Amino acid sequence: MKKIFVLLLSAIVFLSCNSKKDDPELDKKKAAEEIAYKKSLEKGIKYLSGKDSVGAYFSLPAGEGPFPTIILIHEKWGLNDWIRNNADVFVNKGYAALAIDLYRGKTAANSVLADTMMSQIPLDRAIRDLRSAFAFLEKNPKVNKDNIGIIGWGMGGGLALQATTYLTKLKAASVNYAALITDPAIIKKISCPVLGIFGETDRGLPVMGVQNFEKSLKEAKKENKIIIYRNVGHAFMNPNNKDGYNAEITERAWREIFAFLEKHLLKK
Repeated sequence: MKKIFVLLLSAIVFLSCNSKKDDPELDKKKAAEEIAYKKSLEKGIKYLSGKDSVGAYFSLPAGEGPFPTIILIHEKWGLNDWIRNNADVFVNKGYAALAIDLYRGKTAANSVLADTMMSQIPLDRAIRDLRSAFAFLEKNPKVNKDNIGIIGWGMGGGLALQATTYLTKLKAASVNYAALITDPAIIKKISCPVLGIFGETDRGLPVMGVQNFEKSLKEAKKENKIIIYRNVGHAFMNPNNKDGYNAEITERAWREIFAFLEKHLLKK
């Protein structure tokens, strides 16, 4: 009887191990992770920001160029696969895309760590990194230096909006559920058309604040399009946000982004 029990136990362990090994979902996930890793190595570059070496993901369309270009600024999570995938989406639309790494190679595995990393990033360093990224692109022969735009989400959206006040050669900015500029004197410094995408139920960005921002842009005669999507909150465009992601509205938001950037960067 004991011998039969040992044989049965061995069979269960064998089947369990093989079922995990042959699990197509696990195999698919592992393959996707390997592809993403190889892609990040192939397109990973460094540029100088002061004395610092800053990492970035630089993706280019096929051909000689020069190409209209998008600077991507990551959320509080860091430069992860979602941001790299977004860069490649732009490449498929005919843009060069530079996704910069403000966290110097680190990414956050949970919200607590992400909030900590975001709070510890020096604003002056982030501004310097963005200025240096723009300078890097201007010198690159693959880039049309007269057609550079910027996009960001969450933390990155706020930094993208601020960048419009000091990167005066930017041609367009797409800011997604981003911290807003409220000072009218600073709003006057915005140097390019702004597309703002927000969620109605975003607790950190009340609808009234977004509406006031839109009003201030209009009063300052700044070209803009502000969209507040109903029944979605913060980070609704990120599929990693399991509780808040909305695929249907995300698709609508991307259509707005592509149309906006096409108008200001492609149709020249």
